[in-house]
Amino acid sequence: MSFIEIKNMTKDYGSERGIFDINLSIEKGQVFGFVGTNGSGKTTTIRHLMGFLKPQSGSATINELDCWQDSAEVKKLIGYLPGEIAFPDAPTGTEFLKRQADLIGLKDMSYMNTIIEKLQLDPTANLKRMSKGMKQKTAIVAALMADPKVLILDEPTTGLDPLMRAEFISILNEERKKGKTIFMSSHMFDEVEHICDKVALIKDGRIIAVKSTAEIKHNEDKVYKIEFISKEDYQQFLSKAFNFIEKIDSKNQVIIKLNDCEINMFLRVLKSYKIKFITEMKYSLEEYFKSLF
Repeated sequence: MSFIEIKNMTKDYGSERGIFDINLSIEKGQVFGFVGTNGSGKTTTIRHLMGFLKPQSGSATINELDCWQDSAEVKKLIGYLPGEIAFPDAPTGTEFLKRQADLIGLKDMSYMNTIIEKLQLDPTANLKRMSKGMKQKTAIVAALMADPKVLILDEPTTGLDPLMRAEFISILNEERKKGKTIFMSSHMFDEVEHICDKVALIKDGRIIAVKSTAEIKHNEDKVYKIEFISKEDYQQFLSKAFNFIEKIDSKNQVIIKLNDCEINMFLRVLKSYKIKFITEMKYSLEEYFKSLF
């Protein structure tokens, strides 16, 4: 059995709102991305994993514990970052984190302090007057500080600037090396592509596709952009039997699609021409999911 298992889970709010027949399997130590637009069902799914919602049908389990029936035990395994952060009444970030530590019985604050330093967070600031980015950092620290076995993160980089987003991805990579199981929702394809082993796309409450990021990165079909030095070479190349996606006459450029089995033949043909440059246009996770519609 997978470490996190969602089977035929449905929560129907009516008017086509909710989640419908969700099936997902996440292995222990896997970083799993959950991608979709706002309102697609990401947060509803996560709230079921946290035991905040009871499914109308189907089930969700973590480490063979039912997320609804055994929610107290499940929560002991999890570091959770909600999509909408609402802090309790505490004067400072430091006081909030101290209360959280007391709640879960955390005595060793060394890892918490490491995360605070990496995120360049000043936790002594007034909690209610913190910027969105500072609140997000504080919530990240709260989710990670007990070094939990499982991380469930709902849009974790919301409000973070690009430098802090990169630092957060670095922290997640360190968590991965420890063998953590990470379930992370996002609407940013490039983010999950860089960190996740596997990604599911959810749309209108239904899973559209589940794909390994390695499969995307090592796709057999490649796209190349080529610019020829002379107009003559450019026009002659157009007569060849390649799959031309685009022709840019003003720049003597072509964009072609090739399968890996065609590469050697393509390079032999190319030897006859003077080329200014050739570059591979990397196939992305976003392009893959867009191709499904």
